[in-house]
Amino acid sequence: MSSLRNAVSRRAHKERAQPESRKKFGLLEKHKDYVERAKAYHKKEETLRILKQKAFYRNPDEFNFKMIKTRTVNGVHKLESQANKYTPEELMLMKTQDIGYIFQKVQSEKKKIEKLTATLHSLDNRPSSRHVYFVEDREEAREIQSRSRSGKMPVSEDIPDHIKRKTAGSYRELEARSNRVNELEKIYMDMAMQKELKKKGKKRKLCEDEIVSPTSTPVFKWRAERKR
Repeated sequence: MSSLRNAVSRRAHKERAQPESRKKFGLLEKHKDYVERAKAYHKKEETLRILKQKAFYRNPDEFNFKMIKTRTVNGVHKLESQANKYTPEELMLMKTQDIGYIFQKVQSEKKKIEKLTATLHSLDNRPSSRHVYFVEDREEAREIQSRSRSGKMPVSEDIPDHIKRKTAGSYRELEARSNRVNELEKIYMDMAMQKELKKKGKKRKLCEDEIVSPTSTPVFKWRAERKR
């Protein structure tokens, strides 16, 4: 019976059509679309109502931490100076943590470069595929064998385009990572120098005449201390 019921022709429920003059605007909106749009509108309306109510009942004299962290200058609130917010010991600890993070990133990038270099090196040095030649007699076989031993056989260069694109992309990535390592190493050296300069001990900056091989970076010399 179910098969007969399904076989009976039913009315085709079509989309509501637009009038000819409004056909360019597409199909008419369904009721479920209207319900979803109305819910979104009323949700935004309720949110705005709650915010307006909070703003209306807000006490302007309510305690705020800016009341104790700011001072009034000519009727304008200004924050206190944050110059001496941290002690020298805290600053040294934070810089040490930053140096450790930079050193970790340098080591990570170097490992990635080594892995990428090994992959590209294995691709460049990969031996060519073995070629199979079909001959008619022994003389032709000997001729092909002698040519292959002398290295005069043509080498197939039919490499797919997607392999070439991937290889070129890998070389670009290798160059970018190498540049990144150089930049990180410069940052690490600068931060290490600043950390050493913050430590105790007498030191002075050397002049150009005192440096054996002058460089663009400043060179410092520490006073020798007697070891106990």
